[in-house]
Amino acid sequence: MASKSFAPLDDPLRSSTGRSKKRVAYIYDSDIGNFAYETGHCMKPHRIRMAHSLITNYGLYKKMELYRAKPATAAEMTQFHTDDYIKFLHLVTPENASTFKKEQDHFNLGGDCPIFDGLSDFCGISAGGSMEGAARLNRKKCDIAINWAGGLHHAKKSEASGFCYVNDIVLGILELLRFHPRVLYIDIDVHHGDGVEEAFFTTDRVMTVSFHQYGEFFPGTGELRDIGVGKGKHYAVNYPLRPGISDESYKGIFESVIGKVMEYYRPDAVVLQCGADSLSGDRLGGLNLSSRGHANCVKFVQSFNLPTLVLGGGGYTIKNVARAWAFETGVLLDVPMDPALPFNEYYGYYGPDFMLEVKASNAPNLNTDDYLNKITTSILENLKKVAFVPSVQMTEVPRKSLGISDEEEARENDRDDDEHKDVRQTQHRMDKMVSKNNEYYDDSEEDEDYGQPHF
Repeated sequence: MASKSFAPLDDPLRSSTGRSKKRVAYIYDSDIGNFAYETGHCMKPHRIRMAHSLITNYGLYKKMELYRAKPATAAEMTQFHTDDYIKFLHLVTPENASTFKKEQDHFNLGGDCPIFDGLSDFCGISAGGSMEGAARLNRKKCDIAINWAGGLHHAKKSEASGFCYVNDIVLGILELLRFHPRVLYIDIDVHHGDGVEEAFFTTDRVMTVSFHQYGEFFPGTGELRDIGVGKGKHYAVNYPLRPGISDESYKGIFESVIGKVMEYYRPDAVVLQCGADSLSGDRLGGLNLSSRGHANCVKFVQSFNLPTLVLGGGGYTIKNVARAWAFETGVLLDVPMDPALPFNEYYGYYGPDFMLEVKASNAPNLNTDDYLNKITTSILENLKKVAFVPSVQMTEVPRKSLGISDEEEARENDRDDDEHKDVRQTQHRMDKMVSKNNEYYDDSEEDEDYGQPHF
């Protein structure tokens, strides 16, 4: 007898939706699972390979296009990060690290952000996947692009932070801004999306919305009153949470806030960071979402039918991370999934129940209705102040493509995209960009100062 399919709270996976299927691009590099931060470190890139194994064994690969992205080059990374920082990431190794103590301190390497074998290659795979996904959305090659190896939201312009070295999210958003006047960034990681917020804190072309645990908790940023500055005032939204929030409470606040964000901001594209450390039982998180509640956010965002880049993020109980991201891949494909896990090479990790669902615990929800109502009301009042179309004609992004050099650009001029799979942009496509030169970052001292973290 067939098993009942497993679905989020709203049961959106009914097979007869009457909607056309979304074109989903799935970006995965098998090398990602070969990297290891250091013995005993909470961040384990192997979780991406585990998620991919479930995605494969559920047969989801048959419903989407699979790509192995070109790793991001150092030049591409410096579209956001400083030259000196990226040069150092490519130079330093565990063997020579002791000779660069001063530089390690300057770039915040060591400790939570250790130097490990293949560090620059790891960053290239993560960032390249997010940039490739954004470029495919720009070229209308897909409606949704997934890169579970992305979502490293803490990295700053010139330093590592919170297990993150290169901010693939910022690079992906910059790519989207070439063709989309307004981009919405949504973060459901348990930690505040500080690196992304900081990068776009002064612009109205990107709205950042972060739902995160707040208090005596890393990174200590993301207060309700942090709403952006200058042109970016009211374009940063922070929802600080107390421990233990339930599926029902999270669903209520998420849909209320994101619904109004869509109404007032009217984004042209969305980037959704799906950090799985907001799940119940995470080694570092204190929230209490089930995989159903977490996936409900994904489905709600998808319902707005906007070009969407879906990324990974945190998540430190790796069997839960793999199950959540596999399930959310199924949600994005509108494919029902058997609640019993298929046999796979990591099957033993999922005992004793061997089920797809990550269940919530009986932990107390410290987010009272009164607290959530006050936060939601304050956020919705601020959102009313962004009901006007952002000043797209007054803001710009760098002219140079993230994915192609000037020489390659000339060589590949007006060639069809499909004939050049290793190129993210051609001249033919770049001519259609909505933006031109140097909106966010140049060589001015002011920009360099702003790139530092503000704690």
